[in-house]
Amino acid sequence: MPRDAVHITEVGSMKKWTRWQDWVTVVAGLYAALSVIWTMAAGSSAALMVVFGALLIVSGVINLAMPGTPVMEWVQAAFGALLFLSPWLGSYSTQAGVAWTSWITGLVALVVTAMAIKPSTEEHRHHMVSPSH
Repeated sequence: MPRDAVHITEVGSMKKWTRWQDWVTVVAGLYAALSVIWTMAAGSSAALMVVFGALLIVSGVINLAMPGTPVMEWVQAAFGALLFLSPWLGSYSTQAGVAWTSWITGLVALVVTAMAIKPSTEEHRHHMVSPSH
């Protein structure tokens, strides 16, 4: 069997609720949203962390339920990037606890989502080529 055929078979077998990248994003979003409980709020930190954390949770669940949706992966990456940028956007970059929480959870979500974009795109293409699956 040609190497490409094996790769397409592997990509085409992407199952719902199994992609570790999306689970990591859900956990990062959950941590960001809940961290307002144990970190001292500064500027717009509480609102931004809850909103972007919740959006990461929702986008992660959507990606888990519907693997192979590249547009949703890009949306999820944007939420991770916005969470990472939140300390500057919300004027709390000088507050170590909340700033580092935003930077770390946003970067984690962004990196793991970036790792998922190519497989998601290939899964999408696979279904476009062979709609019988």
